[in-house]
Order: sequence, then C-alpha cells, then structure tokens
Amino acid sequence: MKIDHAQLTTFAVVVREGSFDAAARRLHVTPSAISQRVRLLEERLGQILIQRGSPCRVTEAGQPLLRYAEQLALLESEALAAMGVSDVEGGDSREREPTRIPLVINADSFDSWFGDVFAALTEHPEINLEVRVEDQDHSLALLRDGSAMAGVSAASAAVQGCRVELLGAMRYRALATPAYLARHLPRGPSVEDLARAPMLVFNRKDALQDVYLQRLIGQTIRPPTHAAPTTGAFAEAVRRGLAWGMIPDQLSRADRAAGSLVEVVPELVLDVPLYWHRWRIDSQAIDILTHHVRAAARGALE
Repeated sequence: MKIDHAQLTTFAVVVREGSFDAAARRLHVTPSAISQRVRLLEERLGQILIQRGSPCRVTEAGQPLLRYAEQLALLESEALAAMGVSDVEGGDSREREPTRIPLVINADSFDSWFGDVFAALTEHPEINLEVRVEDQDHSLALLRDGSAMAGVSAASAAVQGCRVELLGAMRYRALATPAYLARHLPRGPSVEDLARAPMLVFNRKDALQDVYLQRLIGQTIRPPTHAAPTTGAFAEAVRRGLAWGMIPDQLSRADRAAGSLVEVVPELVLDVPLYWHRWRIDSQAIDILTHHVRAAARGALE
C-alpha cells in the first residue's frame, strides 16, 4: 500500500496547525479539500487519524503516521537544500523555506540556559524552531506522537524512535526571603513549622518541593501550598515573601548575592538531571541544534 503524498502532508499540517481551516490557509486550498484529503487517507488506512476538536489532535493510531510525515518533510527539505533547489513554488534556488524543528522544553531550562542556544542559532537562518514549553510528562508525549522532533526533559528513558543523552544537572535550592524565614521558620526548619509554612509549587504536578522535604525531614507533609505556573511568576512570588520554593541557581544568583533570598537550609541542594531527546534520523538541522544544546549545557549545568 502506498500513501498519497498530498494526503499525508495535509494530515500533518492539520495536526500542526490545530484545525482544518488553519491547514487550508497554510496550504492555500479550501477547507473542504482539506477535509476530503484527510477522509480519503483515513478510509484508505481504515483508521481514524485525527480527533476533531479545538484543537484537532492526532489519535493514537495516527501517531506513527505523524512521525513518518514529519520525518519525510524534514528529510525532503534538507535534500532539496543540498541540491540547491527551491521549495517555494515558482521560486528560484535562493528562495527557501527554513527547515522547521518543533522542540519541547521544560520551563526552567527555557527561561535560563537555553537562551544561549537561541543566540547560537542566529548564525543559522536556515533553521526555524517551534518551541513548546511543557512539563516532563507532556514533553515525552509530544516526542512520542511526532509533534516534537527534539526536546529537553528530566526523563531519562528514550522514547521509541529517539536517541537520548545526559546534558547535566540543574541545581535547585529552597529559597525564601529573610523576613519570611523570621516569620514562619524562626527556630529553623522544624517539622512543626514546615507543616504550617506556605510552600510554592509550579503546578499541581510539581513534586520538587516534596522531594526536598522528604530529604530534609524524612517524611511527607502537607503545608499550605500556592501554585505559580510560570518561571517568572514563581520567582517573583518567592521574592515577595508569599512562600518558599525551589529555584534553579541560574535564576537566583543575583538574589542570593544581594541577600534578598536565602536558603532554607544552607547547601542542601537538589540536582535534577536533564536529558536531550532527538529523533533517530540523519538530519543536518537536528545535528546543528544538538551541537549548540550540548555547548550551552556544558556552560550552564552541573
């Protein structure tokens, strides 16, 4: 069985853009043409490939096909570039669309050391990144279903079809303002005081503070808990004395040097290993990105 290239491309663009209408605008055809191509592909394969909704999502049955479609598009783009052939309709060899790399990354990395990767890629205008910031569990799901070609995650297990390598560890410290410690932990981090002292998490899936408490006092407690779902909001909430929280060294050095934030327990740190996941295909664009990710990690991580 052969897969129609136009139908395959349309399927991938619908998932990428999130709707049939957006895919129609992207491919310069009517929404009815998009719908027909996807329907014919699904009928040919005997599987529902797209879960219709807002946004449209790839089904479990469609995940292998999405990975194949994105890999094919990447390799086709690089082959045309190597041949000096334009991939812009009606254009000459100098007119090329940049190679697209969908990337998923955890928030703390995105807001700290990964900026060096962005700086390095200014020398590679032929590469376009589409970055999504997700937690660890969702990042692996995006790699698994083909929505992302590469990513940074705290998960060490390789997703099928991907390579994984250790980049280093991001060091976290439990920090609070001096006024917060004087008010909530005047006798130091006792179990009784920690159980009443407000704590901050990134979201309800964030277990980093719990791991710290387990290491510190050897048990699980449930203090009053606030949630701040962005790195900037998290650090600002700690700076304002709302709660104590785990902040990476890259984002807290200035505050610690100024004394505006201090450690709950000096030198009790958590090192969270970070791993680079990438598709297991030969791609010059992904190789270039991987090189710069390694370089940035060497300069920033433990």
